[in-house]
Amino acid sequence: MPPMAVDKQRLLPLFVLALVTACLVSGGEEPARFQIPRDGSVVELDEGNFEAAVAAVDFLFVDFHAPWCGHCKRLSPQLDEAAPVLSGLSTPIVVAKVNAEKYKKLRSKYGVDGFPTLMLFDHGVPTEYTGSRKAGQLVESLRKLVAPDVSVLKSDAAIKSFVQEAGVGFPLFIGFGVDESSIAEYGARYKKKAWFSTAKDFSEDLMAVYDFDKIPALVSLNPKYNEQSVFYGPFEGTFLEDFIRQSLLPMTVPINAETVKMLKDDDRKVVLAVLQDDSDETSMRLIKILRSAANANHDLVFGYVGVNQWEEFTEPFHDSKSSQLPKLVVWDKDEKYEVVEGLEKLEEGDHGSQISRFLEAYRAGRTIKKTFGRRFPTLLGVNALYILLLLVAVLVVLMFFSGQGEEDRQPTRAHQE
Repeated sequence: MPPMAVDKQRLLPLFVLALVTACLVSGGEEPARFQIPRDGSVVELDEGNFEAAVAAVDFLFVDFHAPWCGHCKRLSPQLDEAAPVLSGLSTPIVVAKVNAEKYKKLRSKYGVDGFPTLMLFDHGVPTEYTGSRKAGQLVESLRKLVAPDVSVLKSDAAIKSFVQEAGVGFPLFIGFGVDESSIAEYGARYKKKAWFSTAKDFSEDLMAVYDFDKIPALVSLNPKYNEQSVFYGPFEGTFLEDFIRQSLLPMTVPINAETVKMLKDDDRKVVLAVLQDDSDETSMRLIKILRSAANANHDLVFGYVGVNQWEEFTEPFHDSKSSQLPKLVVWDKDEKYEVVEGLEKLEEGDHGSQISRFLEAYRAGRTIKKTFGRRFPTLLGVNALYILLLLVAVLVVLMFFSGQGEEDRQPTRAHQE
């Protein structure tokens, strides 16, 4: 065999080894794994590491933002505050940001059409988040979203831990001796609004704490308003869901921006007490009486609002020059309300009897129906206000250019003449 042939045969394995090594070093190595930050800080993602992050993290909360967006700039410190808390939960949530103005492929893939757009990736599946953006409420809302639809509690200690960890942001439902299948549907349906659980093993001491004496019993807790109620059934038909839906609101609803949004999801009319100041002693006594009325009239929502607390809201119901307070109306949560002639003003004395007579007259149809002269600006959605402003701006621009066109055409006609 010629010497040159021998050299080629010896060099061939070395050449192949070098080629394989080069491929491994340059293009054949696996992509770097996404590293979850230990300090719980907000992670900056791009088109190079986004999918790795989605694959590596069970729950990833992503802020798709743009550098010029004012809302995004205001949201940023809220995310910085919430991120360490969320990463330290028993079910950790990693907070990340994507410059969607720069990384247009990610923007297109996830349908981002406005800034900021917030999405929670649950094991890779994205869901848009539209809840509160304040750090504290953001943590409460996300913690609720990553929890099981229905938690199964097997001891007194587990029940106490569940209640403590749930906090005060949402109502809680604990089914003592209730089969999980009975409330699983509602746990999924109302996941964004309440905590659900079933308790399998519990002591008589705990029965005394939650004030029920037989099972099955579904206990509703609303820690924000220090309210508690018990449902003994039946657990079929609409009875159970009616109890759950009614328990999402407090017995007497303080009307504010947050509760107005909650009322939109409830199909009941509102018996509304308009007060001068909902925090004074007289008003507090009246609110307690309203709570008793609410307990006996579950087909209505009972609410109250103070002129001093939210004057703009009360204006359509209350003429400051001729109307006296406190007064009662029945509001449809839109542009219409009803008054009972002669009974809308609550006089000093027995408020309980006056409220009973008001409700009796309302149910008998002895009411005067009224319509607001204008719509609540607070109830008109923010998006609708933006659209209205946009339409006005477009109209002004059209009028401007129309005028310019007329001016441009005038000299031409004069010249032709």
